[in-house]
Amino acid sequence: MAWNSQIEWTEATWNPVTGCTKVSQGCKHCYAELLASRLRAMGQPNYSNGFRLTLQPHMLELPLRWKRPLRIFVNSMSDLFHEDVPVEYIARVFEVMEISNWHTFQVLTKRASRLAALASALRWPENVWVGVSVENADNLDRVEKLREVPAAVKFLSLEPLLGPLSGLNLKDVQWVIVGGESGPKARSVDREWILDIRNKCLAGRVPFFFKQWGGANKKAAGRLLDGRTWDEMPQAAASSRQAAEHREKAELPAEGIAKHGRRVVVKTGYSSRVSPTGWEFGR
Repeated sequence: MAWNSQIEWTEATWNPVTGCTKVSQGCKHCYAELLASRLRAMGQPNYSNGFRLTLQPHMLELPLRWKRPLRIFVNSMSDLFHEDVPVEYIARVFEVMEISNWHTFQVLTKRASRLAALASALRWPENVWVGVSVENADNLDRVEKLREVPAAVKFLSLEPLLGPLSGLNLKDVQWVIVGGESGPKARSVDREWILDIRNKCLAGRVPFFFKQWGGANKKAAGRLLDGRTWDEMPQAAASSRQAAEHREKAELPAEGIAKHGRRVVVKTGYSSRVSPTGWEFGR
């Protein structure tokens, strides 16, 4: 976790899960994998497994201790919807986000199919934004899956942008982030790809955030596009009515979960307590 995150579109990071596996070309030069190796070498206990996917239950309640409202990137070092993260653990992360309603949580995944499959089983408070990463046209299907999710804010992270996205449809998308790849092996980004996306956002009145040109020296390359920075952010209430209606209908997945009237008992081995929302965690 980190305050004062160096990621331009957020303020803090929170990692109740660490580690991941590669699913597409955007993962080739994963910054999180490199950072996890460094943290392991430094003796950081959360990374004793390196980049192998690891649940970090002792990190779950961290946002509750941050009293100042923050935009929080969830799992900057993993993917919450990775197939090896148990459904009940995902539900617990969502519970913490719902309780911590003074924060805004930014959940980003490449596992759009699992996100869509579990969406109806999760509660979607207005302070939870959800996005998918799309690096090239081969993964535009992730945007279609995102549209199935009843979050108040749905966003796209088009980074690292590795090809044109001429078929990009921004229907029901409330925010778009674009950036080139950075690092010593960075693949180049074409200005025209970025301008096409920026123009689609302008035409559709979708907030546009240009994160970086990237390259071997991203600081030198900068963040200017057409002589200015683009730091637009979404209005969280864009789909609040849809999210509120969905919360009333939400059902938790059957895996490891039993219902008793209004109390929902989640049977896991992570810890044991009764939350303000009436979910009990324990054996």
